[in-house]
Amino acid sequence: MEAIETIAAQWMDEHPEYQADFADVDKALTTMYEATEGRTNPFLHLSMHLSISEQCSIDQPRGIRQAVELLTHKRNSLHQAHHEAMECLGTMLWESQRAGRPPDGDAYIACVQRHATRD
Repeated sequence: MEAIETIAAQWMDEHPEYQADFADVDKALTTMYEATEGRTNPFLHLSMHLSISEQCSIDQPRGIRQAVELLTHKRNSLHQAHHEAMECLGTMLWESQRAGRPPDGDAYIACVQRHATRD
């Protein structure tokens, strides 16, 4: 497997609730995951795990690796840290799109750091 496939498989293993979604390719290609249905899109969720993993591996935006490591230590769980970082990543992207300006990496990192300093 390619390195990204190995990382994806590891995150998929962390989410047994999505195994049926990942196993049925035909259904996955035709299913629309609507937030109004109360379900998370498993493919978007996996993509966010992969994005955060990649960001940390290259420390881009600069400082994200340290922020996620701090949050991981605080929560004693890389998985939980990723989920909290996802909230920050999603907010950053939404605000960027809404305002029509580039994503604010500093605000993203500050958000992850705030998660690491709260109980």
